Amino acid sequence: MDKRNIDVVVISDVHLGTYGCHAKELLKYLKSIRPKTLILNGDIIDIWQFSKSYWPDSHMKVIRKLMKFVSEGVQVYYLTGNHDEMLRKFDGMEMGSFHLQNKLILELDGKKAWFFHGDVFDVTMQHSKWLAKMGAVGYDTLILINSFVNWVLTAFGKEKMSFSKKIKAKFKDAVKFINSFEQTAGELAIEKGYHYVVCGHIHQAEKRQITSDEGQVTYLNSGDWVESLTALEYQDQSWSVFKYDHLDFIKDELDEGILSDAEDLKSKLDVNILLQHIKYEIAQ
Repeated sequence: MDKRNIDVVVISDVHLGTYGCHAKELLKYLKSIRPKTLILNGDIIDIWQFSKSYWPDSHMKVIRKLMKFVSEGVQVYYLTGNHDEMLRKFDGMEMGSFHLQNKLILELDGKKAWFFHGDVFDVTMQHSKWLAKMGAVGYDTLILINSFVNWVLTAFGKEKMSFSKKIKAKFKDAVKFINSFEQTAGELAIEKGYHYVVCGHIHQAEKRQITSDEGQVTYLNSGDWVESLTALEYQDQSWSVFKYDHLDFIKDELDEGILSDAEDLKSKLDVNILLQHIKYEIAQ
């Protein structure tokens, strides 16, 4: 598979360090593209649930691949989310083509795009953070159980199922929250005069027009790499939602997800340099 040239790629809610993260699939996707700008729109590393007892090699390879983009001069913006909120105090930190920010505004072909994670609209996050964290642990457990069930279903030739999607579908409040989230983000972007508003957080990939009395805006959400396995791509002055399909990668060498010894050593050095920079910033 030839690498696809893409102007802007947005991914969010990867949740590295949790059982639900599909790091291998994400790595295949990242290896299949050649972006000019990569925006990591929050919750890339799940610091809330980070555990030294669970950090598979596939998760480290994703970090190495992101660092390889930086070493190649790709503009990489890490925008903080609620699961990696401890990084928010380093807003504005830059290392080469790597930028750590809480939000971002880019001009794309004469149109302004506003990027931020979106947890600012979550009432639970604002007033009951402990409840949100408890919910995150419960969600990760649900995904783990779901993975086992899907393994059994696949073994018997049955179609996979999503527990969380079925639960969300049964609760009108969940659908109501998503609609409210999208509408709020859209109306605020219209007030500020933006053409695009790009979020993550709710694990629901989307591209749609939102209209208010003051105007119109394109609302976009990059989804997640826990269940949806989606990203946003901007190319030829148009946005699209990428949906991962393993059949697209089945005959490709990327399926192995293995770095050469030279690439592996270089990536490890890149990660060590990043850690040294972070330690330096903290010490200041």
